[in-house]
Amino acid sequence: MTKIGLISDTHSYLDDAVFKHFENCDEIWHAGDFGTLEIAEQLAAFKPFKGVYGNIDGPEIRAVYPETIRFKCEEVNVMMTHIGGYPGKYAPAIRPQLIANPPQLFICGHSHILKVMYDEKLKCLHMNPGAAGKQGWHKVRTLIRFVIDGKDMKNCEVIELGPRNA
Repeated sequence: MTKIGLISDTHSYLDDAVFKHFENCDEIWHAGDFGTLEIAEQLAAFKPFKGVYGNIDGPEIRAVYPETIRFKCEEVNVMMTHIGGYPGKYAPAIRPQLIANPPQLFICGHSHILKVMYDEKLKCLHMNPGAAGKQGWHKVRTLIRFVIDGKDMKNCEVIELGPRNA
């Protein structure tokens, strides 16, 4: 069983509460728009870490993190990118990869809209943790915690960090 802390769109701001909420997680995954490399370094120093760069991330972050990653967590094939869309509205750049080789779990950020939904067509769970940073139009900063147990994805929890402007 692997406990995952999922975060995105920090935009150079990392709330101290993230460390409390992710203290029992085995891994942290960041779906892009770190803002600074320091954010990634803080999270990677805390727990095993995976991340992808986002559209606001500069060359320093892009030199360390890829645009898209595919990996296996337990028995689940995972694909993570920053700009991915969601079931029925996948981003044109990622759609061919999803259709040709669908993962069981597809993670993205970018929209600042928290979504967890199942794509019946691709037999794939889609997750977007919303935005944990203070920049953007979202009203509440959010994270997701969930568990991968063999081939099962379960115990999904949405965590609210508070208002964007607080």
